[in-house]
Amino acid sequence: MSARIERAVLSVTDKTGLTDFARKLSGWGVELVSTGGTAKLLRQSGIPVKDISEVTGFPEMLDGRLKTLHPKVHGGILHRRENPLDRAALAEHGIQPIDMVVVNLYAFEKTATKPGVEFDELVENIDIGGPSMIRSAAKNFRDVAVVTSPADYEAIADEMARSRGSLSLETRWRLAQKAFATTAAYDSAIASTLEQIRGNGHFELPAQEVFPQTLRLCFQKVTDLRYGENPHQKAAMYSDGSATGVANARQLHGKELSYNNIVDVGAAWDLAQEFEEPVCAIIKHTNPSGTATGTNLAQAFQRALECDPVSAFGGVIGVNRPIDAPAAEEMSKLFLEVIAAPEFSPEALEKLAGKKNLRLIEVRTSPQRWALKTVSGGMLLQDADLHQLQESDLKVVTRRQPTSEERRALLFAWKVCKHVKSNAILYARDGQTVGVGAGQMSRVDSCRVGAQKAVLPLQGTVAASDAFFPFSDGIEEIAKAGATAIIQPGGSLRDQDTIEAADRLGLAMIFTGIRHFRH
Repeated sequence: MSARIERAVLSVTDKTGLTDFARKLSGWGVELVSTGGTAKLLRQSGIPVKDISEVTGFPEMLDGRLKTLHPKVHGGILHRRENPLDRAALAEHGIQPIDMVVVNLYAFEKTATKPGVEFDELVENIDIGGPSMIRSAAKNFRDVAVVTSPADYEAIADEMARSRGSLSLETRWRLAQKAFATTAAYDSAIASTLEQIRGNGHFELPAQEVFPQTLRLCFQKVTDLRYGENPHQKAAMYSDGSATGVANARQLHGKELSYNNIVDVGAAWDLAQEFEEPVCAIIKHTNPSGTATGTNLAQAFQRALECDPVSAFGGVIGVNRPIDAPAAEEMSKLFLEVIAAPEFSPEALEKLAGKKNLRLIEVRTSPQRWALKTVSGGMLLQDADLHQLQESDLKVVTRRQPTSEERRALLFAWKVCKHVKSNAILYARDGQTVGVGAGQMSRVDSCRVGAQKAVLPLQGTVAASDAFFPFSDGIEEIAKAGATAIIQPGGSLRDQDTIEAADRLGLAMIFTGIRHFRH
């Protein structure tokens, strides 16, 4: 039988759920000891609490830098209950046991991301006493429970209610594991941030983020997956701890997401976020089989489906608007694996929940800073490709200027082409893809495949290429397919050949100066 928790230290930055948890602890007869703002909050909430200074005999000092670093705190946490010498030492020095430590840390990472944050403010948000108490309690997990996350309050309270105020060794071990992971992540964030600052007497974060000399990654496992890309591969999904992005999405309905589902949702979500107007992206194997905008999501979905209804079967959808009842009605007619949206209306949720295997997930978006890939023996790190084309980037290089309709279609096609695997050629009209040539080993083959995949008429479309044309044969194929204008980065040694071919074929062509390889 585990010993009853009789005394707890509470010192938290994130006060979510604290008063309810503290009230339950107090109700079970646990003496509460606290610091600064935490003690003030508990006292204002009518919860009995003792200031840490009453335990240590010293006031909090140095503008709050020194509160809990004292033998009467750490001795109470670290002493081994079964060790007679430890018990004797506590008795000799008048130290009382501490059975629970509830601590979360100064918000260093949040502070570091504040625009224009001052170096001194950053330093003051490096927690010292908090990590020390967490590590002491985690080290002595056999006798002490360490609680580092408000997400654990409910489960801990439930267990204590069942066991008359104690926690099992298994629970204390799980909490200790989480505690060491917490301090490791915290120290990693501090080290990675301070590594960017040069100690030349002028301490400030650089205007542009630099790649760290040591890459420190800290992700929490969200769930084990049934398997990876293939059934013989094991897999799991990890989160960066934020509330945003696909890894932190909320699943509202349907069976467990697979590894491939999650990868495709990432592709669908990233593509949908390129647009301001309502858009629907239908993804198969990370490539868009169809993408379209509309006056509403129902229309956008219908237009995206028209692009390639065969490939859309069993696809993954990403949209940039809450899904309403009309959109849900249309989507429910097609077999889909996943729909990812920022929100589902109650009517839409009711309609789509009728398909028991369809996964419905709500995603809160945030820009991805980095893109990582593993290679044998290491890892590649780069900035995420967040480039947005500006009007000033565009350079018409042919004799014929694109019409206003062609120009709109070219800009639409460019946004979608960025999300097609290289080599990528995409045929489109204004607001609707028509043919997608993805992942071919030669660009001219992508031109042919994109045309072959087209279900809708190609005559009068435009074409986008994720990289320059090395030869004019690609221009010939695009013209043969019926496209009338092209958007591409330019930059080939043979650019003049492609320009001359476009002029000869009566095409308009725009250079962007930006390449969007996606390997």
